[in-house]
Amino acid sequence: LGIELPPDFPFETDHCGTCTRCINACPTQAILSNRTLDSNLCISYLTIENKEEIPNVMREKLGKWVFGCDICQAVCPWNRFSIQDIAPDFAPRENLAQPELANELSLTPQEFNKKFKNSPVKRAKRRGYLRNIAVALGNSGDTRVTPALENALNDIEPLVCEHVAWALGRIKSKGKKC
Repeated sequence: LGIELPPDFPFETDHCGTCTRCINACPTQAILSNRTLDSNLCISYLTIENKEEIPNVMREKLGKWVFGCDICQAVCPWNRFSIQDIAPDFAPRENLAQPELANELSLTPQEFNKKFKNSPVKRAKRRGYLRNIAVALGNSGDTRVTPALENALNDIEPLVCEHVAWALGRIKSKGKKC
């Protein structure tokens, strides 16, 4: 905060050429054909920085992503040259890597703060984290998570309740046969 940083110089060469893997792989079409990013469509923005509701038209596109997204990084052929050594300070915490999402819906504010102390997940805040979980569970179509979602309808945060209601509706609509 408040630190002066020199600007990066623009890239002198175009390493992408005709490659469009990141553009084609982005589920929300956040990466535009001119190689710019519409951050309002980016899953990382929607699940971390966005503090309000996730627009209905974007929820299905989020799939099961709960906190950020690296699809564009995963498909970029240039990243095969990156060093895979992860500094311990940046390694995922073992107990946080793949939580049981239905159980996460019952986290109290105190439990959330304890679980995610010194974690970047705190940037989304509890309400954003639970909002994202509701969307992921709704996109899963798994009827077994219905009881957890129904319990979360009583959450103290209206943002969470609204997304939970959407998730329940989505699961119920996926279960109907035409």
